[in-house]
Formats: sequence, structure tokens, C-alpha cells
Amino acid sequence: MTVARITRRLRQAHAVGDVSLSGMSVLARLAADGPDSPGALAELERVRPQAMAATLAALEQRGLVLRSPHPVDRRRCVVAVTAAGRDMLAARHTESVGRLADAIEELTPREQRTLAAALPLLDRLAEGL
Repeated sequence: MTVARITRRLRQAHAVGDVSLSGMSVLARLAADGPDSPGALAELERVRPQAMAATLAALEQRGLVLRSPHPVDRRRCVVAVTAAGRDMLAARHTESVGRLADAIEELTPREQRTLAAALPLLDRLAEGL
């Protein structure tokens, strides 16, 4: 619940009408891993294909992703992040990191070390879910 509260507060700091958390997750995945199919993205994000279709439609409407025909199977498509999508990721990351850094500065040095030590465990926990 604590991680969800941190995430929610970071999301609330962004402008109303901003890209959803699921949209940001898809943008980040595409930026890190490269273009992929909607079906593969749905599987990786652990959502139904219909939910991924809605997320991709919203991202595409804002010009943050671009769909193009699959290079081998023209019946399928691949989705890639656009320059505008990368810019949004960078801006959102910078803003969130700044807010987190400010909050962490309020902790004692010992609390900061404890938090840093817990991060690899939280990452492993997230990967195991």
C-alpha cells in the first residue's frame, strides 16, 4: 500500500489529462525495449488485449506512439515510441525524480541508507509478481 501511495502522489503531481500510469509504462517499455506488437505489449504489461488497445489508441492520438505495418506479416502491426513520447518520458522522469529527491532529503542519513538497501528487494518483489 505504501508503494501504491507513493505512485499515486507522484501521478497526482502531473497535470490533469496527462498520460495514465499504464500509458507511461507502455511508453517506458517501448523506449527501453524497442518497437513491439500490441499483443506482446499486453502480455508484458499483464493486461487484456482490449485494455492495451485503448491505451495505445490514447497514446497514438497524442502522437506519443506510432503504429506501422509489421515488416514480415502485413496483417499485424508494431508500435514504436515517437520523439514526442521520449520527450514526455524524460520530462515526467525528471519531475518525479526531483519530487522524490526532495522527499528523500527530508529523511535522516540512516533512513536514506535503509531505503537504498531496500530498493533491490523491492525490485525483486516486483519482478516476482
